Amino acid sequence: MRIVIAEDDPLLREGLALLLRAEGLDVVATAPDAGGFLAAVDAHGPDVAIVDVRMPPTHTDEGIVAAVEARRRRPELAVLVLSAYVEQAFATDLLAHGSARLGYLLKERVGRVQEFMTALHRVAGGGTAIDPEVVAQLLARTRPDKRLDRLSPRELDVLALMAEGLGNAAVAEKLFVSEGAVHKHIRSIFAKLDLAPTDRTDRRVAAVLHYLEDGQRRA
Repeated sequence: MRIVIAEDDPLLREGLALLLRAEGLDVVATAPDAGGFLAAVDAHGPDVAIVDVRMPPTHTDEGIVAAVEARRRRPELAVLVLSAYVEQAFATDLLAHGSARLGYLLKERVGRVQEFMTALHRVAGGGTAIDPEVVAQLLARTRPDKRLDRLSPRELDVLALMAEGLGNAAVAEKLFVSEGAVHKHIRSIFAKLDLAPTDRTDRRVAAVLHYLEDGQRRA
C-alpha cells in the first residue's frame, strides 16, 4: 500500500508517517499543503491519500477540495480525510461524490491505532469509513424527515453502523445478531425509506446519504 500524507501540522504529519511505516506500509510522500499534496499524487501515483480537512492558506476546506481534485485525476485513489472535530457537511460532501474508497475520521482516532488501521485498510480495500462520533452526533438530533421516524430503534442502530461503513457481517457482530437478521433489517430500512431497487442507485449508499444529510439539515 503506497500512501501520501497531507497535513500542515509537522508533528502529526511525521507521527503518522512513522506509525504507518512501523506497520509495514509505504509512505511515499508527505505534504504540508494542498498544492504539495496534489503534486505528490501526480508524482507518485499512491494507492491511498490521508488528507487533513483544513490546510493553508485559509484553513477552511482546502483538504476536501484537494481530495476531490485528486480523485478526479486518479479515480482509483482511496482517500481518508482527517478532521479535528465533527463537520458533517464534509462527510456528506465526500459521499456525494461516490462512497467507494472514502473515509472521514476525527484526528483523535489516530491515537487508537487499531481503530485507525482498521479504517485505513477498509478504505484501501474499496469500502467506506465514517467516524462513529459523526454518526453518534447525528443520532442525538431530532430529525424532521418522517421517513426516518418509520424506522425501529434496531433499524436505526443498523443504519448508524452502515453509515460508519460496516458490512453486514460486522454489523451483526456489533449488535450480537445473525447476518440473516441484519439482512432482514436492511430490507426493511430500504422499504421504509422508499428506496426501490434500480440499476442506477446503490440503495445502501442512498440510505446512508439520506441519514447523514438529514442530520446535517438539523445541525
